[in-house]
Amino acid sequence: MKVTVSSGSGELEFIGENSIGNTLTFSGAQKSVSPMEGVLMAAGSCSAIDVELILTKMKQEFSKVEVMIEAERADSVPKVFTKIHMHYKVYGNIKQEKAEKAVRMSMESYCSVSIMLSKAANISYSTEVIS
Repeated sequence: MKVTVSSGSGELEFIGENSIGNTLTFSGAQKSVSPMEGVLMAAGSCSAIDVELILTKMKQEFSKVEVMIEAERADSVPKVFTKIHMHYKVYGNIKQEKAEKAVRMSMESYCSVSIMLSKAANISYSTEVIS
């Protein structure tokens, strides 16, 4: 895996690009996504992909998955994440226990981003089914 990060057009703006040309804009001046917000978004999207794949294999009927993430950071530099809570909202006609199992499997076995972050931060999660 290779990516490139280069200066953008604004102050403290950087463009990340993957090997097939997709880009993300990051900002250290609060004009787009901060790098730390990007890390949280990566954890949420990594896990949401897992949850969708697992629910599909379970033959559960869902329309979408949302992950709402809140995090706390250390007070001093480096301001690493110390706590992360991921709240999953699964929309559809599915059983709560199936949604919980899919989230648990993602968080404990499959989501490489969340598992990597768990080495530095306390990660908790909750699951809600919305019919």
